Amino acid sequence: MQPGVVVLAAGNRSRGDDAIGPLLLERLASWLAAAGRSAEFELIDDYQLQIEHALDLQDRRLALFIDAGWRTPAPLAFYAIAPAAAAAGSSTHALSPQALLAVYRQIGLADPPPAFVLCVSGERFELGADLSPAMQAHAEAAWRQLQRLCAQPDAARWRAMAGAGAD
Repeated sequence: MQPGVVVLAAGNRSRGDDAIGPLLLERLASWLAAAGRSAEFELIDDYQLQIEHALDLQDRRLALFIDAGWRTPAPLAFYAIAPAAAAAGSSTHALSPQALLAVYRQIGLADPPPAFVLCVSGERFELGADLSPAMQAHAEAAWRQLQRLCAQPDAARWRAMAGAGAD
């Protein structure tokens, strides 16, 4: 049986604050294993979202995208998303989560599952950079939000959390 929730983290560990998605996903995997809840979630780590990831949304009841964002309000933004108005072309290598939802719909897999973004505010994305001091602080706020989300993986609860903003 396929896990009901898919968490897709985008980021490059070699590019400073861009590493936050994979780092949070790694921490989440340990937390879920310790709680005996790994079977409820599929965790996917990649440098960027691509059209092939649309298949990872199939038969899910929830999707969460984690990434670092330039000019994202500190410490993070958490919000619900819908498919983009137009899906990306088949030659696109990197997609936004909204474009990925549109691809899912475009390839005839019906409506995508309720989807949300956890975007952590970053400021340093250079090749070879470490996490910035600001990102280290933002990562803790993101981790608390991620724990709350995964403790109650329910679309209605997540929508309420998205409406309430981050702490």
